[in-house]
Amino acid sequence: MIERPRGGAVDEEHGLRQRLDAFRMLHRVSRELSSARDLSATLQFLVDSVVSSLGFGVAAINVVHGDSLRVAAVAGPPDVRAALEGQSGPRDAWEDLLASAVPWGTLRFVPHGVEVPSEVPVWVSDEGGAAETPGAWHPEDALVAPLYAPDGELVGVLSVDLPLDGRVPGELQRELLEMFAAQAAVAVDNARLHSEVLSTMERLEQEHRALQASEESFRQVFESAPSGMAVVSLAAADEGELRRVNAALCHMLDYSDQELRRRGLAEVTHPKDRHLWSNARRTYRGDLRMVRRDGRVVWVSTNCSVVVDATGVPDFKLVHLEDVSERHDREEQLAHLAAHDPLTGLSNRVELRSRLHQLVAERRDVCVLFCDIDRFKHINDQYGHEVGDVVLVEVARRLRALVRKHDVVARIGGDEFVLALRDTTEEEATVLARRLAADVRRPVRFGQREVQVAVSIGLGASTAGADSVDELLRTADQAMYRVKLLHTYGGVDAPGTDSIQAVDGDAPDGDGPAGHEGAAVHEGASARDGSVAHEPGSVVVGEHDTSLVQEPAAPAALAETAVPADQQVPAAGKVVALGGPMHRGGAGSPQTVAPAAGPAVDSMDDLRPRPSAGASLRQ
Repeated sequence: MIERPRGGAVDEEHGLRQRLDAFRMLHRVSRELSSARDLSATLQFLVDSVVSSLGFGVAAINVVHGDSLRVAAVAGPPDVRAALEGQSGPRDAWEDLLASAVPWGTLRFVPHGVEVPSEVPVWVSDEGGAAETPGAWHPEDALVAPLYAPDGELVGVLSVDLPLDGRVPGELQRELLEMFAAQAAVAVDNARLHSEVLSTMERLEQEHRALQASEESFRQVFESAPSGMAVVSLAAADEGELRRVNAALCHMLDYSDQELRRRGLAEVTHPKDRHLWSNARRTYRGDLRMVRRDGRVVWVSTNCSVVVDATGVPDFKLVHLEDVSERHDREEQLAHLAAHDPLTGLSNRVELRSRLHQLVAERRDVCVLFCDIDRFKHINDQYGHEVGDVVLVEVARRLRALVRKHDVVARIGGDEFVLALRDTTEEEATVLARRLAADVRRPVRFGQREVQVAVSIGLGASTAGADSVDELLRTADQAMYRVKLLHTYGGVDAPGTDSIQAVDGDAPDGDGPAGHEGAAVHEGASARDGSVAHEPGSVVVGEHDTSLVQEPAAPAALAETAVPADQQVPAAGKVVALGGPMHRGGAGSPQTVAPAAGPAVDSMDDLRPRPSAGASLRQ
C-alpha cells in the first residue's frame, strides 16, 4: 500500500522511499517479464505485481484475440476473479471505451456517470456509493492502460480498481502504473511473438514430417512404378541433367541407372525426335522414339510436368514414359491395310488417288500407266483362282521392280494395276511401258507348269493436258482399253509371232466418253471381257513416228457394226504390237508362287530399254 506523504521532511523522505521501493519492484518485474516465455504465467505475474506493489486491490489484463479482447489474468479477491476470468468483449467496444475516457498520459480514466459499453466485461463493487468528497474513488470509476506493441498495434488492456487508500490515484501512482503498463505491453508482445514462433516451429516441424513422409511415398511410387519415370533438374547449376530414373525406365532401354543418368534422355532418343528435349523447361505430351542399347527403336508415350519449389521457382521436371510400341505397330498395320491391297501388298485405289492428288497439287509432271492383264479370266477358268492369285502377285512384283522407290504402284481392281510416275515425261513413260510389257510377258511358273502372261498398258500424262486426277486416270484407262478394242476388232499379227508394226490410230467411231490423247501398251491380246481375237499385243506411242510402217485402219464396217456402242473410245496415237503366245503348258494342280522383292531404280536413266525374252523390234 502506498501512503500519501504528510508534509515536511518526513513526508518527503517517505515519498522517496516509496518511489524507490516501486522502482525496485518494477526492476524485478521487468527482469521476470524478460525471462518469462509462457504467456499465461507472464500475465498472471504482472497483475499480481500490480496488486502487491502499486496499491490496487484488483488488476486484470485483457489480451487481443482477433476481433475481441479476452480476460487472460486477474489478481484480486476470489469473487472478482470468478466474475472476470474467461470473459471477453468485442474489440470495437473496447476502442469506443478508450475513445470516450479521460486521457491521463498514456492511461485512460473512466469516471462514474460515463456509460461503459455493455459488451465490455466489468466488475463493480457492491459497496455503497462513496461520499461526494473531492478525490474519492467511486465504485463505478475505472482506470485502464492500453498496451501497445512497439509497432503501435494494440495487444491488450491493463485495468485496475479498488485503490487501497480509497482515493483517485495520484501522479506518482499513475506514473508507476504507466511504467508497469509499458513493461506489460513488451511482455505481452514478446510472449505473443514467442507463442507465434513456437506455433510456427511446430507447424514447420509438422510440415517437415509431412514432407518427409511425402518424399518417402514419392520415392516408393517412383521406384515401383511399372512405367518409366525420370526427374530432370531445372536448377541453373545442372539444368537438363537427370537427377533420378526408376528401374522400369532402365529396363525399358536396357541401361543401368548410372549410365542412363550420365547419358541423359536426349542421347537415348531417336535423332529425329531429339529436338523435343532441346529446352529442359519445355513440357511435352505425346509420342516419341527412343533407342535401346541394342539399337532397337521403342515408341514411348511421354508426359512431362514442371514442379516448383516453395518460392515458386521451377525446381525439376517429372517425366513419365510408357512403352507404346505395340500400339504403334497395330496402328501402322491398320494404316497399311487401309492403304494397301492385301494380296499383292501394293497400294490400293484410295492410296493411289491420295498420292496423285498430292502430285497434281504440287504441279509435278506426272505420268500414269494403266495396266490390265490379258485373258485373266481364261487363266482363272482354266487353272483356278489360286493360280490366278499367283499370277497377280508375280505381275505386281515385276511392276514394282522396274520403277523407282518414290513411284506408286497400285492394284485397283481384279487384274488392273496403275503406276503413278513422278517427275516423268511422256517419252520416258513410254520407254518404261515397253520394258514393263516385255518383263511381264515372261512365263509365270507354278510347280512344273507355267502360264504365259501378257498385259495391256495405257498411258496418261499431265504434260499432255490432263490436269486432274480423274482426267489422268481416264486418259490412261481409255488408251489401254483402245488397245483391247484394236486387238479384238482390228486384227494385227497372227498368233505366235514376234513383231512390231504400226496401225492407224483411229479406233472404231462411236459415242464413247471423250478423253485426252493418251498412249497404250499391249502385250498379248484379249477383249476386256476375256474374248480373244488375236494373240499379239500393241503399244500406242504417239501420232508421228516415221520409223514405223503404217497399216491400214480397221474396216469402216467393222467400226460401225462390230464394236458395241458403250465400248467405243476416241482416237489416241499409234499402235506398236508385241506379239507372242498367251500361255504354254498343260493342265495340272497349280502351286502358289510367292512374290520376291525386285530391285528399284532411282533415276530415269535406268528406264532405257533392255532386251527381254520373247520380244524384238522390227523396223
